[in-house]
Amino acid sequence: MKNTSRLGKMPVWQRPFVLIGMLGCSLTGTAYLLGHEFHIERAVLGAHSILMWHGVTAMVATIALGSVLPFHIKAGLKSKRKLWSGLSQLAFLTILLVSGAFLYYGPEEIRDTAITTHWVIGLAFFAIFLLHGVYVKKSAP
Repeated sequence: MKNTSRLGKMPVWQRPFVLIGMLGCSLTGTAYLLGHEFHIERAVLGAHSILMWHGVTAMVATIALGSVLPFHIKAGLKSKRKLWSGLSQLAFLTILLVSGAFLYYGPEEIRDTAITTHWVIGLAFFAIFLLHGVYVKKSAP
């Protein structure tokens, strides 16, 4: 039997849930960014259906974040391993949640700022999320 009591190790169900939520949200957001903002395959990537899937996966990613808050983050703070990438992800996710809310519920005057903030932070989050996962794989015994 595997040792599942290692500090900060996610339960078996949690890792795929977090990966699906975060990667799904990041990939659909990147697809929409490429189509809508950069006009790359706009008819496909900039379609409302991509934005809809981004919203759905953002909800899953938010639930996934909530699932790691009580144990994984606490354990990471205690062990001080991958502290920079973990805290960066948490800060970026907070900004993404707030800027995403402003996109739909904020005043029109800040919409352009909210859009730019959301996609710049989203890309930074995606990069750090991938690095955090790769670093975990390399540092695991």
